[in-house]
Amino acid sequence: MSTAPSAATVAPTPVSDRALAPDLARGAMLLLIALAHAPWFAYTSELGATLLHAADGGLADRIAQVVTITAVDGRAWTLFGFLFAYGIGQLYARRIAGGGTDAQARRLLRTRHWWLLALGLLHAALLWQGDILGTYGVLGLVLVPLFLHRSDRTLRIGAGVLAGLAVVVPAVTGVLAQFTGGTTPTSAAQQLALATPDWFATLPLRLALWVSAIPGAFVTLVMPAAVLLGLLAARHRVLEEPGAHLPLLRRTAVVGIAVGWSAGLAQALVHIGVIALPDPGAFAGLHIATGIFAALGYAAVFGLVAHRLGTRPTAPLPVRALVALGRRSLSGYLAQSLLFVPLLTAWGLGLGAHLSGWSASLVAVGVWLLTVVVAYRLDRAGVRGPAETLLRRLTYGPAPRSAR
Repeated sequence: MSTAPSAATVAPTPVSDRALAPDLARGAMLLLIALAHAPWFAYTSELGATLLHAADGGLADRIAQVVTITAVDGRAWTLFGFLFAYGIGQLYARRIAGGGTDAQARRLLRTRHWWLLALGLLHAALLWQGDILGTYGVLGLVLVPLFLHRSDRTLRIGAGVLAGLAVVVPAVTGVLAQFTGGTTPTSAAQQLALATPDWFATLPLRLALWVSAIPGAFVTLVMPAAVLLGLLAARHRVLEEPGAHLPLLRRTAVVGIAVGWSAGLAQALVHIGVIALPDPGAFAGLHIATGIFAALGYAAVFGLVAHRLGTRPTAPLPVRALVALGRRSLSGYLAQSLLFVPLLTAWGLGLGAHLSGWSASLVAVGVWLLTVVVAYRLDRAGVRGPAETLLRRLTYGPAPRSAR
C-alpha cells in the first residue's frame, strides 16, 4: 500500500481554520528572539555576568539589560520550544483527521525534523551559530518517538520532574554557569565568531558552537520539559480552544510570569551590580531554568488574548499583522539572521562594533517591525512564507499537479 500523502492531506491549513493564539504567540515570540540575540552582536563589549550582555553601560543600557534579562533571556527559546511541540501535536492530529495512519504521520514528522536539522546546519554554516532550528529538529527526532502517545499523566509527571530538576540542580551545583554565565569559554567563542573579519575562518567555529548547543538543550532539561508540555497542551487544544481552559490559562499566566520574572529580575540585579555575589555567574543556570515558567505564562497570555479577540468581528490591525508574522515564523526567524548578520558582524559591515545595550535593543525592535510589515503584506497578497513553502516541499515532496 502506498504511503504517499494524498492531495487532500497535503493541502495547507486554510487561514480561516487556523487557531489565532498559536500564530499570535509565534509572531510576538520573534520579538523576544530578536531582543535576546541582538546583544550578542555588540562584540567589542566586555562581558558581564549574564550571557553576552556587556559588563558596563549608561543608564539606557542598564535599563535595556534589566528588561531583556528579566523578561527575554532564557524565556524566548523556551516559548519557541513549547510552540514547536504544540505545532507537532497540531500537525499529527490534522494528519490523522485527514485519513492518514499513525505510521504515516510519524514518518511525516520524522522527515520534517530531519529537514529542520539540515536547515539549521545550513543556517549556522552560512550565517548564525546561534541557530535553534537544528536543536528543535533533534528534540523532535528524540522526544516525539518516546512521548507522542504517552498518557497525559506520563507527560505531566515527566515535564514536572524535568522542570523541577532544571531548577534545583543549577541552584545547588551551579553546573550550568559555565554555559550561561557571562565570562566563559563558550561566550568568548561566541564573541570571536562575530568579531573575526574573515567569514571563512569562522566557519569551523560557527559549526562547533552550533553542534555544542544541541546537547546543551538536553542538559539544561528545560527544553525537553517544554516539549512535553507543548505536546500535552496540543492534545487538549488549549490554545485553539482557550474558552474551554480559562481557569488554567489565568493561573498559568499569573504564576508563570511571576516566577519567571522574579528569577530574571534577581539575575538582572546581579548583572548590573545591585546585588553583589562572590561568583556573579552563580545564579545564571537558575535564571535559564526558570525561563520555562515565563514561557508558559506568555503562551497563556496569548491564549487569553485570543479568547477575548474571538468575541470581536475583526481583530485590530496590529493583531492581524502579528498573526501574519506568526504564520510565517520560520521565514521571520531566518529573516532576522539575514538582516542582523551582514550588517553587524565584523565580516559584514561591522556595525556591531558600535552597539551598546540600548542601541542593540533598538536594532532588534526595528528588524522585528520590518518582518511584521513584510509578513502582513504577504498575508494580504495571499503568499505563504518562503521558508515555510520550502520546508513543506521538502517534507511532503512536490505537490500533485492538480493541487498546484
